[in-house]
Amino acid sequence: MTHAPEMFREAVAALQAIRPRPEMTLEPVRAPQRLAPWSYALSCDATGPADVTATGRLVLLHDPEGPESWDGVLRMVVYVRAEIDRELASDPFLPAVGWSWLTDALETSGASFTALGGTVTETSSARFGDISGPARTDDLELRASWTPSDQHLRPHGEAFCQLMSSVAGLPPVGVSLFGHRQSG
Repeated sequence: MTHAPEMFREAVAALQAIRPRPEMTLEPVRAPQRLAPWSYALSCDATGPADVTATGRLVLLHDPEGPESWDGVLRMVVYVRAEIDRELASDPFLPAVGWSWLTDALETSGASFTALGGTVTETSSARFGDISGPARTDDLELRASWTPSDQHLRPHGEAFCQLMSSVAGLPPVGVSLFGHRQSG
């Protein structure tokens, strides 16, 4: 990374400075190599109430040529997946709510960006025969990308952590759920 452009090095340093809440693990993983000349990726696991687990990946791409579709030289790509309960999976507003988790996180973190786009997908799987596990599972997947306005990506990393919290069902920091008080 010593030969990477300064803008990319600054962007990576900003993401490495993110400190997630205790219910999350955030660690660097191998980034996709063919999407841009420079890339960096973080993996995140978050565990919420009732053992709801969300997994995600945040990828930073840098192309000094600035592909037209990016509207800039940096691009953030996010993928988040969580198993959800059947009642939530049947809610017709779930895709809109899932998308609002991302847009709200970007807004409240103060992330400055353009060219935001993505999808929210609900899937249901049924298992048959000798496959172990529950007979049915329901999942939510969110895939999105956007172009940061500059290389100061701390707000973007914080938005990713906030998105992961929402998907896992974690309350805002400092708020306890009824029945989940910590003794002290």
